[in-house]
Amino acid sequence: MHESLMVLQAAIPVYLVVLLGGLLRRYGVLRPKMDRFLMLLAVYVFYPCLILDKMLVAEVLRDPVVLWSSAGAGFGFIVIGALLSYFLAPLIGLKVGSGRRTFAVSAGLQNYGFIAIPLVAYLYPSNDDVMAVLFTHNLGVEFAVWTVLLMLLSGMARPSWRVFLKGPILAVIAGIVMMQTGSEKYVPGTILDLFSKVGVCAVPLSLLLVGTAMYDLIGKMKFDWKLGAGAVLARLALIPVLMLVCAKYLPLSIELKQVLVIQAALPSGMFPIVLSRHYGGRTDIAITAVVATTIASLLTMPLVIAFGKFWVGV
Repeated sequence: MHESLMVLQAAIPVYLVVLLGGLLRRYGVLRPKMDRFLMLLAVYVFYPCLILDKMLVAEVLRDPVVLWSSAGAGFGFIVIGALLSYFLAPLIGLKVGSGRRTFAVSAGLQNYGFIAIPLVAYLYPSNDDVMAVLFTHNLGVEFAVWTVLLMLLSGMARPSWRVFLKGPILAVIAGIVMMQTGSEKYVPGTILDLFSKVGVCAVPLSLLLVGTAMYDLIGKMKFDWKLGAGAVLARLALIPVLMLVCAKYLPLSIELKQVLVIQAALPSGMFPIVLSRHYGGRTDIAITAVVATTIASLLTMPLVIAFGKFWVGV
């Protein structure tokens, strides 16, 4: 119980900043026309600085096994989660052409960045290695999103390489290369200090944007309880069991096990809403999955993380 309360204490600031984002939208402080600018600022300035600030001091990234296992776990669990959700979809009445693929992508992809990063920061405040492994894990997730999930949702045979030219992906790759080659020691101290001071803006800004997005979504759709329950079952029950079993029994680094415990507890990510709008999916299904799992995770996330930390032994 003490562990669960500690995790809840770490999660409460995340919830409060998300709530603040909704309130700022409600009272017209953060208007919809500001979203694009703020998102670009987060993706191309704040997050790259945060990533490099954490990765360039993480000695664990000099180990190729840690690198490949972290990125591989990020890629593999997203693909497995999407496939599991794809086969679950017919049980709640979804078929190809009626939202099965959108459900698979929405339930299979967790909120691996915006929620995971602050949780890692709160739970492991003095351990930069865990944060660095999280970013490397998320690199694998990004590759899964822009290859397997995109092809599943849209039917595209081959994605464009341009989708990988994103600030966080390039920053993670740069961090890995520098740590593997030892060139990080040539980065001036003033630049490292800049990364540190600018990077701290990434998490609160991102959480505010999550709050504004949630405010925009709630109340603009008819909620499908059956679909929502299916998303909760897949994202917050079946997939977490699989991830925690792998975290316990596979020969992974302690940092990656810690990351997987947190990733297992997360609700559906919001990016499938954007993907479904642009690649022919069912946006209403993506929204339902996000709303249902996000609300349910307020209860389940502290419990899953607390149990996972105890059972996996991290």
